[in-house]
Amino acid sequence: MQLVCPAGNLPALRVAIDAGADAVYAGFRDQTNARAFPGLNFDADELRQGIAYAHARGKQVYLALNTYPDSARLEYWEGAVDHAAELGVDAIIAAEMGVLDYACRRHPQMARHLSVQGSATTAAALKYAYERFGIARAVLPRVLSVQQVERLCQASPVPLEVFAFGSLCIMVEGRCQLSSYVTGMSPNRHGVCSPARFVQWDEHPDASRTVRLNGVLIDRFAEHEAAGYPTVCKGRFEVGGEIFHALEEPTSLNTLELLPRLARAGVVALKIEGRQRGAAYVKAVAGTWRRAIDRYQADPARWVLDDEWQQALSAHAEGQQTTLGPYHRAWH
Repeated sequence: MQLVCPAGNLPALRVAIDAGADAVYAGFRDQTNARAFPGLNFDADELRQGIAYAHARGKQVYLALNTYPDSARLEYWEGAVDHAAELGVDAIIAAEMGVLDYACRRHPQMARHLSVQGSATTAAALKYAYERFGIARAVLPRVLSVQQVERLCQASPVPLEVFAFGSLCIMVEGRCQLSSYVTGMSPNRHGVCSPARFVQWDEHPDASRTVRLNGVLIDRFAEHEAAGYPTVCKGRFEVGGEIFHALEEPTSLNTLELLPRLARAGVVALKIEGRQRGAAYVKAVAGTWRRAIDRYQADPARWVLDDEWQQALSAHAEGQQTTLGPYHRAWH
């Protein structure tokens, strides 16, 4: 199985490759990708350097062009596809049909991966994207049980990639409405769940901190309490007189214990979430998964889960806790 790791900037790309990633995924410094945070992503020269660094070591670079342009902006995304082909990326990761169609027609030699933002959760959806746009791979949304993943691997006309570790999303990717409800800017169209210009932090005399998103109170943190980047889905709200994480607790997906089962199912790539995370996160998580995958491939029958691997991953998990998420859902 291929290990696909996040690269939010050039240092993270190099660290991911050095730590054992088979491929990295990156984005341009604009709204064509779903992690368009200030200070992240690549300009043309940086991406060219990153591609050269990866290719010199036999690794690959995928470019995320996975947001949804409206008709007035489609030419901008088409230009990004052209630029990706010019730079020599190994594949683009796209969700919107117009973008996929343009890439298929203009650059048929460049591989096209269906993004998780494409929300393809059925064999019929995968078949459509394969027949219409010639996709070479699809990334499955993080809403499927492991049994559903296994069945899709049997029925899919293309190889499948799944998220193995990182921040979870409670919505079906590509269909989130929560952030645009508060800010008027959709993560699917503008690239971020909580645009930085709408985020306001305030410190108080008792050393607590509050964070608001477009004026809406999202969370309050006590002194010394770890505070994550504010999103509506992971805020704390008053419901029935009680204040708690009403929608989703901050936690990270961790499927390490499922590695043998995913391998037997035929999953071709394991994806690490976290382009918005730093190089230390990328190095630790990529290195841990590299060791686990290598041990499995060396001797599948005798593979066992190493507690040190789990400890290393938990240290970099959101909220310092992990979950199997929908993978272990009883109903499917």
